[in-house]
Amino acid sequence: MKILACYSNKGGVGKTATAVNLAYQSALNGYRTLLCDLDPQGASGFYLRIKPPKPKAAREGESFADFAWIAGAIRASDYANLDLLPASAEYRNVDIFLSRLKNRRSRLKKLLRAAGEDYQVAILDCPPNVSLLSENVFKAADRVVVPVIPTTLSVRTLEQLYRFFRDQGYQRRKLLPFFSMVQHGKNLHRDTMVALQKEYKRLLKSYVPFSAEVEKMGIHRAPVAVFAGRDQVAAAYRELWREVEGRVKLDNDKGEDGH
Repeated sequence: MKILACYSNKGGVGKTATAVNLAYQSALNGYRTLLCDLDPQGASGFYLRIKPPKPKAAREGESFADFAWIAGAIRASDYANLDLLPASAEYRNVDIFLSRLKNRRSRLKKLLRAAGEDYQVAILDCPPNVSLLSENVFKAADRVVVPVIPTTLSVRTLEQLYRFFRDQGYQRRKLLPFFSMVQHGKNLHRDTMVALQKEYKRLLKSYVPFSAEVEKMGIHRAPVAVFAGRDQVAAAYRELWREVEGRVKLDNDKGEDGH
């Protein structure tokens, strides 16, 4: 199983929309895909019309440590090849639990591979912070897809993320930044894109334009391609998936709906 994380240490950059649309494109292309909603807000599950699991009485972090609980919490979506591990309020205790473990940065990878062994692709929708959970994500992920709005503050957080990877010894080649919510009518966006393309050689060529159709995901509660398949932003997510797919060696044995 290949693990792709959609992460940004800045909120409001299109991270969850990216995770949901990439997961849909992965499934549409025949890969058995598990979308993991690691953000307690549960936006990915909301977009896919899947409710979070009911909380249970347990010691702190027990569910996160339990292979059977994670496997049992996975829900099928309305789309072939696409399942969801919904967000849980219990994630608020994950950092407390992880801090008590040996090899605490490797726990998530072991859990995902054990609980999601039937999947070829796992896509993680991550909360916008730096914590033990996000460090587990950095350790577990084969690639970290990072949406970047071409503005000063968003670029600054990307620079901070690269420094964090360097200082903590994570593989910076895992990072796949791309431009999100692009408005070509703004000089700042155009100039920033040109400057970053020169500085970051692994910056993806694909970008996602600013679009009201992305905001309408909350109304339709579906990936963009489902209700606006001919829109330019749907085409942008398709191209983004193709480029990400090309950076990761995926198993050729696709699901029954693959091609």
